[in-house]
Amino acid sequence: MAQLEHFTTPVDAVVSRMRALDASLPPRDGVAVFNRVYLAVTEAVDRRIDAGRFPDPRAAITLDVRFAERYLAAVEAVAEERRPPACWRPLFQFRRHPGVRPLQFALAGINAHIGHDLALAVVDACRTLDCEPAELEDEFDRVGDLLVTLEERIREDLMPGPDLLQIADPLTHLLGAWSLDRARDATWAAARALWAMRRLPDLTEEFVERLDAAVGFAGRMMLTPLPA
Repeated sequence: MAQLEHFTTPVDAVVSRMRALDASLPPRDGVAVFNRVYLAVTEAVDRRIDAGRFPDPRAAITLDVRFAERYLAAVEAVAEERRPPACWRPLFQFRRHPGVRPLQFALAGINAHIGHDLALAVVDACRTLDCEPAELEDEFDRVGDLLVTLEERIREDLMPGPDLLQIADPLTHLLGAWSLDRARDATWAAARALWAMRRLPDLTEEFVERLDAAVGFAGRMMLTPLPA
């Protein structure tokens, strides 16, 4: 796709909504923990777009906004007492549980957003831009690289202190098996499959429902309450 100059999108509005949410929630709230993580990612993507670090800024912005809109729609659904997608329900259910640690909230939110929302956002962006998923692969990879870097920082910042971070710590075992790299690879495969199925609505609906449920199940495991 050709690069379009002076292309504008609601990225700033997305960032503003996340900042408003951050200001409205108690810091320890599980949704607030994830929101701070995601806000940092969105701001980093925005800075890189402004700096010309994405070959196709229109594609990057469209993917970024469609991606964020799915998370914000889940937040709105809960605020309006509607059911969010299954992948998000564990985070909202356990958001105030005293036995769930901040790292669990952060990674459970990333799991829901990457495992489910990103695949659908790729398809949304392809429809908006009238392109194939392969044409968004560079943008997908660059956003994924930012997430991997941030995940490493999250684990460093939110893991227990050195005296607690031992081989016997349940948190080490609970979250050690989850990998953002593997989740990202699975998401790209899911996005390509959804695009291939786009003219088969019944099959697409079933695929999305099963993906949503599977990601939600993983998120529920990640939020298992642990001893202090």
